[in-house]
Amino acid sequence: MDVARLHELFMNSKGVTTDTRTISEGEMFFALKGENFDGNEYALKALEQGACCAVVNEGTEAAASGDSRIIAVPDTLDALKALARYHRENTFVDGKRLTVIGLTGTNGKTTTKELVSRVLSMKYNVTATRGNLNNDIGVPLSLLKIDERTEIAVIEMGANHPDDIEKLVKVSEPDYGLITNVGKAHLLGFGSFEGVKAAKGKLYDYVHEHGGRIFLNADDEVLCQMAAEREGLEAIRYGVGLWDAMVLPSDAEHPFVRMAIPESVGTAAGEAEAETLLALESHLTGAYNANNIAAAIAVGLHFGVSLDDAIQAVSEYIPANNRSQIEKTERNILIEDAYNADPTSMAAALDNVAAMVAGMKVALLGDMRELGAESVAEHVAVLRQVLSMGLDLVCLVGDEFRKAGDETDPPPV
Repeated sequence: MDVARLHELFMNSKGVTTDTRTISEGEMFFALKGENFDGNEYALKALEQGACCAVVNEGTEAAASGDSRIIAVPDTLDALKALARYHRENTFVDGKRLTVIGLTGTNGKTTTKELVSRVLSMKYNVTATRGNLNNDIGVPLSLLKIDERTEIAVIEMGANHPDDIEKLVKVSEPDYGLITNVGKAHLLGFGSFEGVKAAKGKLYDYVHEHGGRIFLNADDEVLCQMAAEREGLEAIRYGVGLWDAMVLPSDAEHPFVRMAIPESVGTAAGEAEAETLLALESHLTGAYNANNIAAAIAVGLHFGVSLDDAIQAVSEYIPANNRSQIEKTERNILIEDAYNADPTSMAAALDNVAAMVAGMKVALLGDMRELGAESVAEHVAVLRQVLSMGLDLVCLVGDEFRKAGDETDPPPV
């Protein structure tokens, strides 16, 4: 079946699903196949549960069923991606192709995506990646959430392997690109830090080749170098340092990120008659989130959201995704930053704890995964950092931290 016909079916459906456990009446079911599952086995069940049609792989039992609602294709994942790309290409706002902002990075991409979406929502109807559905299945599903109300789409893209971003930009076709940062994560898949840079840089490459623009943290030397290597790449620059903004100290009474942002940041010329500082109080913990906040404000300003509205949107955002969350009890304050840790995010989280003023500090740290040959060395670095902080208690969990302890001289108690 050609993609135009598939898209016609999609436009007459109630959406797309890949999970029969959550299927709704009138949805299209795509039977995806992985190492430990085969959606083709559940295609007929999906129809029984109300799916309007089921897209399955050729040569399967479902394909041979004779049911007119079964659509057989060579590869269901390829068909899902082709449908998502076609839908993205054929969605228009006021006669112009829908604007898509592509976002990736080692750390902070989900938080930044949430902040960017909320800031833009002060002026536009925004469709954004739900949760962290940022892989080769999640990105197409996110694009297929775009509807006639959407005015801007914000699509998060994750990567564990060298060609992941390169594949995802070909599906999402972003007009703008934003990389939050580049750090040491998934080294097992990327091979090295240079491999991480090359993989994430595919977002810059795509935007550059297609005449788009990037949002560039001018305070980040690595990102600035990556942008400079792509001659002619147009960058919209932002940054806490660039703006002369201030990140205010955190303590037990004020554990969240607080910033003072010059009013001139929101003026057309970047200058105001008097340098007034605007206060921003977030519900995010960790000074590193100041960069994510600045990114969201920069995107909002570029698309005509006022600085006051951008600050309001950031201030109202409350994280609920195990990232930069704070839980308060009668006795303690728990900083929860427990999603997919890597050396860069772990170091930043520890820096945040070190900077906070508190009567007693405790660190509970679990192993970092997918670091390959660098795993022990990276765990040793984290262990040395945490031991230098003079914390009241440190609890380490996992074999990698055990190996790091054996390599540390003197060994931790």
